[in-house]
Amino acid sequence: MSAWMPDVLGRDYEQRELPLGADPDGEGEVVATLVRHIQPGSRGAYLHVHGYTDYFFQTGLAEHLVEQGYTFYALDLRKCGRSIREGHTPHFVSDLELYDVELNEALRIIRSEHGHDHILVGAHSTGGLIVPLWLDRMRANKLPGVDGLVLNSPWFDLQGPRYYRSIGTSVIDGIGRFAPKQIIPIESADAYGTSLHISKAGEWDYNLKWKPLIGFPARFGWLRAVRQGHAALHRGLDVGCPSLVLRSARSHFVKAHEPEVDTADGVLDVGHIARWAGCLGNRTMVVPIEGARHDVFLSNEGARLAAYDELDAWLLHSVLDQ
Repeated sequence: MSAWMPDVLGRDYEQRELPLGADPDGEGEVVATLVRHIQPGSRGAYLHVHGYTDYFFQTGLAEHLVEQGYTFYALDLRKCGRSIREGHTPHFVSDLELYDVELNEALRIIRSEHGHDHILVGAHSTGGLIVPLWLDRMRANKLPGVDGLVLNSPWFDLQGPRYYRSIGTSVIDGIGRFAPKQIIPIESADAYGTSLHISKAGEWDYNLKWKPLIGFPARFGWLRAVRQGHAALHRGLDVGCPSLVLRSARSHFVKAHEPEVDTADGVLDVGHIARWAGCLGNRTMVVPIEGARHDVFLSNEGARLAAYDELDAWLLHSVLDQ
């Protein structure tokens, strides 16, 4: 196990590599990377998990939670962001359950370092599917869970025409089984990336090798794993703790950037999030944020501050008073 060392985000952040051994999908050795803010908190700990074509760079979220008294951690999953190594297909896994290894290890480290009984997990987009499935398995196996779950525009169903979710899913399953790394033929789109990045229309600076504007190519085996995760969610989970689900008030899908992308979810169908949020189990609060982007914590200032206010109120009244 490696020691903590300086992180690319600067002096307030450190990272620690988590060796995971041989990749079950045959791409050599894999690692995950745990990042932490160096200022410890007294209220508890918060672990952030990113989405697809993403990694942790949301320092505003980290610093807000530190101000609220939380020790902040973030996990770059295997083959993502800081954890990509030569020979890896970025973000590729054939089963979302593979991520349990690094999630369990991150939770172990957090508990060992600070002894926090009060631990929250937050997740964005695809991470917002991965994490509830993991928490449901922990509850089923009678393992210690967490005290609260914050989902930021979680990916609860496949966006697009209805046939994508019926016959399209059967096609995904078949090709994903026999040609898992075949790229799904989807037209490239940079609307969301252009909306975010400081070099384009946005205000956020991040590593375009780890988070390219057009995203990494999606592969059939990975999407097959995601659709299996969706099916499990739709059957009903029990994450074992209260959940806050933050989403934009509306979706707006285009290939090239236009101003409407800056104030809507340009990636996922927010109607799906509203429909399936009740499948998390336990108490669930769903809050649409007017003017929010796909990552509500990377929205324009007004929507971003509204999302922080909702988070703070939920932490105070739904988690800390338990």
